Amino acid sequence: MSECEQVIQALKKQLKSRGVNYQDVAKALGLSEGSVKRLFSNGGSMSLERLSAVCNLIDLEMTSLFKLSEEESQNLSSLTWEQEEQLVADKALLLVAVCITNGYRFEQILSQYNLNEPQLIQKLAHLDRIKVIELMPGNRIKLKISPSFSWIAGGPIQQFFQQQVIKTFFRTHFSKDDEKLVMSTGLMSLPTNYKFQQRIQRLVKEFYESCNSDSDLSMQERHGTSMVIAMRRWTFPLFDEYENADGSGKSRAG
Repeated sequence: MSECEQVIQALKKQLKSRGVNYQDVAKALGLSEGSVKRLFSNGGSMSLERLSAVCNLIDLEMTSLFKLSEEESQNLSSLTWEQEEQLVADKALLLVAVCITNGYRFEQILSQYNLNEPQLIQKLAHLDRIKVIELMPGNRIKLKISPSFSWIAGGPIQQFFQQQVIKTFFRTHFSKDDEKLVMSTGLMSLPTNYKFQQRIQRLVKEFYESCNSDSDLSMQERHGTSMVIAMRRWTFPLFDEYENADGSGKSRAG
C-alpha cells in the first residue's frame, strides 16, 4: 500500500469513528457523493487542499492524521513460523485471536465462550507480546495487524486450515441464501492470472472493510461468515497420462 493510500485509509477510519459519512464530506467539499467515493477509493487521489478540508470537517490536524497513518503502517503484516505454531498448539489462544480479528470485545468473548477472566487475560497478554494486539487499560483491545496481513503460505495456520477447516467448510450443498460456491474454468495466460490474483486481494480487503462497517451492530445482528477463494494453475490428475513430455497438449481445468 502506498503512503497516499495509507493516509486515505487512516482518514476513512477517523471519519467512521466520528460518525461522519460520505454525504457529509460531499457537502463540505461541494462535490457529489459519487465523486467523494471515488476520492476515497483505491484508485482515487486527493489534493492537499481537499485533504485539509476533510480534516477541518472532523476537527483533526493534518499532522495528527499523518502520525496515525504512520502508526498504522507499522502494524504487523505477518507472524513468524514459530508464532503461528504457538497459535495452532494452543486452541484457546487461536480462538481468542480469531475472535479479536473479527472485532469481538473482551466482555463479548467472555459471554460467548467457556473462558474465565484470568484465562482470557493470559491469552490476550500472549497476543500483546507478539504484537497482534495492544492490551489497554480496562481490558480494552487495540488490533495491531495491517490491512495487508496474511498467514505464511504453507505455514502452520494454513496447514491447520487445510487439515481441520476445509472438510467441514465444504460439507454443504451451498444452496442457502447466505452461501455461494462457483467454480469457473477456462484458458488464461500467466499475466492475466496475476491480474486476477490482484483483484482477489482487493476483494479480500473489501470483505474485511465490510466486516468493519458492521462493527457498530449488536452481536445478535452479526454472524460468523467465512469466505474462501482459490485460484491456481492446475490440471485434473485423471488426465496426467495424456500429458506430453514437454507439457504441450495439456488438458486444462483451471
